[in-house]
Amino acid sequence: MIHAEQSRLAGKTVRVKPHVEPFGGSGFVVEDWWDRIAGKSWGVCNGNPACINYAIRTGLADHDVPDDDEVLYGKIGPLGHLLHISELESVTTSLQEGLERLREYGTNEV
Repeated sequence: MIHAEQSRLAGKTVRVKPHVEPFGGSGFVVEDWWDRIAGKSWGVCNGNPACINYAIRTGLADHDVPDDDEVLYGKIGPLGHLLHISELESVTTSLQEGLERLREYGTNEV
């Protein structure tokens, strides 16, 4: 299934969860769902380096990565990578942390 809508994370930089090797803690600049970019699932993109690396990395991962198409394409530095949505810190969490920091300093110091 190809996603009908662009990812809500497209164009945003999202932090990779710390336990995701070798990218943990990196900023991931999201372009969009992989299937929208390629027109097909990551699992059938024979010979594509990003797909091959994703398959190897997730197959050897010490954390569970669902075998579905909730996979985003984006950049870490100059290189393109695929990451499953579950490997990224949520935008909601980041916003909540930001609001907590603002509360620490009071609403007058924004």
